[in-house]
Amino acid sequence: MVVRDNPEAVPKAGPLDPTAPPRRRGLIVLISGLIGFLLTVVWSAEFVDQTIGDTVATTLLGHDAQDTPIAGVAAGIVFALVSGLAGSFTACNIAAFGAVAPLIGTTSRSRRLVQVLKPLGWLSAGMLTVSALYGVLVGLFGTAMPQFSTAPNVAGTLSPRSIQSLVVFGVIGLIMLYMGLAALGLVPDPLARVARRFPNAPMVFMGVLIGGFLIGRPYPLFRQMFRDAAESGNPLYGAVAFALQSVGNIVIMGVLFLLLATVAAGRLQRWLAAKPGRTAALIGGSLIVAGVFTFFYWDVRSLARREIIPWYPTAPWA
Repeated sequence: MVVRDNPEAVPKAGPLDPTAPPRRRGLIVLISGLIGFLLTVVWSAEFVDQTIGDTVATTLLGHDAQDTPIAGVAAGIVFALVSGLAGSFTACNIAAFGAVAPLIGTTSRSRRLVQVLKPLGWLSAGMLTVSALYGVLVGLFGTAMPQFSTAPNVAGTLSPRSIQSLVVFGVIGLIMLYMGLAALGLVPDPLARVARRFPNAPMVFMGVLIGGFLIGRPYPLFRQMFRDAAESGNPLYGAVAFALQSVGNIVIMGVLFLLLATVAAGRLQRWLAAKPGRTAALIGGSLIVAGVFTFFYWDVRSLARREIIPWYPTAPWA
């Protein structure tokens, strides 16, 4: 006997259902991947690290950020937050900005500021957990870790800290790429079962990925803070400093998100509601851009810069 399901018992996807598959998924993957690749071609680390990052940090600290030693725990905590702010536009934070689209796509219509802050709160929970735990490890074992090394990068070889960066960012980039494909319904979503029970789990996991940036980050001001925390041998100092570094990294992203969510939320929600697949397209496309950029910039382009592979296209200013 064939038992027919009760149609009233089956929940129908709403207009903002992020699981509704978009049309032309192959085209979304192609365009998003191309955007991520082109970003690696035009991105100038020297400009964002030195022209922007060093200038901002030096201005906020009131002294040369790179050449002035960190004098004590209090100075180190201030340096951690300032260097995090100064590093908001470094290459690894491109992936953090890629997280803005999933936040917008899964946020309901703007009612109150606290409602808008919820996704950022869950994102921060995952990020701060990883950052603080890594800070504890740095306080305990940092002088023996690859990031502590000051060995110069030599053409044709990879320093220990470069290997750490390649592995960490390569893994994060591939995870984000897979998450983007899963959002488009092209591959199974490993978080789907957990998200049904804990709806905020995807945001926490995104925070974990952003916190993981510190594990591979070669940004000069971050490495200066890393060495200071490692030499201190103080795991509590390491935890606080690394957590503040991550907070500084997402402050600007958070402000931009809040402005977008509160000022343009109505129009954005209407645009998403016009077609059920737009939310998934926005989430999936942004994660693919972030994943492709992270993997190709930190792995493939880095190998070309070290002359381990023969060539990678870069803009003249990059």
